[in-house]
Amino acid sequence: MLSKMKRKLFIIAFSFISGIIAAQNIPKSIQLNQPDTLGGLPVMKALSLRASEREFDTTELSLQVLSEVLWAGNGINRSGSGKRTAPSAMNSQDINIYAFLKTGVFLYKPDKQILELVVAGDYRTLLAGKQESFAGAPLICLLVSDLSRFKFGEDALKKGWAAIDAGTVSQNIGLYCSSARLATCPRASMETDKVKEVLKL
Repeated sequence: MLSKMKRKLFIIAFSFISGIIAAQNIPKSIQLNQPDTLGGLPVMKALSLRASEREFDTTELSLQVLSEVLWAGNGINRSGSGKRTAPSAMNSQDINIYAFLKTGVFLYKPDKQILELVVAGDYRTLLAGKQESFAGAPLICLLVSDLSRFKFGEDALKKGWAAIDAGTVSQNIGLYCSSARLATCPRASMETDKVKEVLKL
């Protein structure tokens, strides 16, 4: 998030991928690596460096970095219980992470540590909106709450929980990027209706 060497990654509504995906032969799923839980900067140092960036290196990220971004955001860190790196209201695990890459949009599946193809093609401009520089970020992570996973509550209450849960996942991603010296910036503006149409939400 700070030096030129760091300006590599993404937006929450975020940047990826190494040459493992050829545009003409997009796999239906990508097996992600296991995260290196001993890597990166100490938490306090990462906090001291955390900042929102608006210029991004378009260089593709390695599969290892992509894997760690997603796992840090909302991966499973306790295999016996299936619980996540990010807390959620009543452990509803309502947040899905969609990875928008140059080759397509993928859904992160924490239980298998894989990405599943949702739709082929480059849709990053839908999330960049008028801020065109964001469209070149190698990975854009879209955080979507599935409100049906909340077992009770009025819609307004569920939306409040969802916003808190998404904010926690966003902060996890931001801290990982700070620790790995990658640029990131959380955003909310996007072409919502078109995104819903593309993802069939």
